Amino acid sequence: MEPRPAVEDASAIRRIVVILNPASGRGRGARRRAELEHHLRQSAERRPDTPCWEIVETAGPGHAADLAAEAAANGADLVVAVGGDGTCRDVAAGLLGTPARLGLIPLGTGNDLARALGLDGSLERAVETLFTGRPKPLDVGRAQGRPFLVAGGCGFDAVVAARVNRGYPILRGTAAYIAAVVECLGAFQPAVLRLTLDGQPLEARAMLCTVANAPSYGGGMRIAPEARLDDGWLDVCIVGDVGRGDFLRTFPRVFRGTHVSHPKVTLLRAKRIVVESDPPLPVNVDGDVMGTTAAEFTLTPHAISVLAP
Repeated sequence: MEPRPAVEDASAIRRIVVILNPASGRGRGARRRAELEHHLRQSAERRPDTPCWEIVETAGPGHAADLAAEAAANGADLVVAVGGDGTCRDVAAGLLGTPARLGLIPLGTGNDLARALGLDGSLERAVETLFTGRPKPLDVGRAQGRPFLVAGGCGFDAVVAARVNRGYPILRGTAAYIAAVVECLGAFQPAVLRLTLDGQPLEARAMLCTVANAPSYGGGMRIAPEARLDDGWLDVCIVGDVGRGDFLRTFPRVFRGTHVSHPKVTLLRAKRIVVESDPPLPVNVDGDVMGTTAAEFTLTPHAISVLAP
């Protein structure tokens, strides 16, 4: 059987499968399902050739990848991730190698992929983009053998991600990340990192090493402000052994991307990065902690297509 060609734009989409993570954003995905259905119905009815759509819910971690692969195999033109960056990553993983496009409805904690695509506004606007948007090529990274779309890395940012994932009673989004940074900083110790970037060795004592496909992570922290989703490169940000006071003074600058001028911040670019550390450090992949170093990060350019405004 010949593979189906990818649709050229949203106007050619006939079948949409929406994969909703009800646990995303500390339950925001479940709470806003009725509103999501309302906007989907309205946007679909405005199209003269009303496409069919359905919502399916994930039942646990990793389930979104299976649902996405099934949707693509059954002829979906557009498969939509409703949740955070982890949900987007899992849906994209299920679509790799298929002609189906990826759509995003950001209802997670960080939503940095949506932010990079200009989709971090209202739910109504994100839904409308599914029906009016244009396809954009998207590079896909791999860390620990798992795909990622926003960023991977190791060290302090992974410790913070783990704390955020355990949840705060009344905080979410950027506020949750800031609270986790302050809470985790006191006990964290820098480590010796041994990196290999496209075959070139580098050693540094550092707080963290972030490998970014998108400019921001952690709810808007512009860790690699020059990173682009479709340029074929991974941007590497290494934060050296800075004191806790200096770290806290510099931390607010990461939201503007001006931390890069700090003398202990190093920015590099590569297509394959290997990170080893002493002692081993947790590895962060799109906001989820997946094992410890050693870790390998690679990139496949234009591996998938996403609808953007």
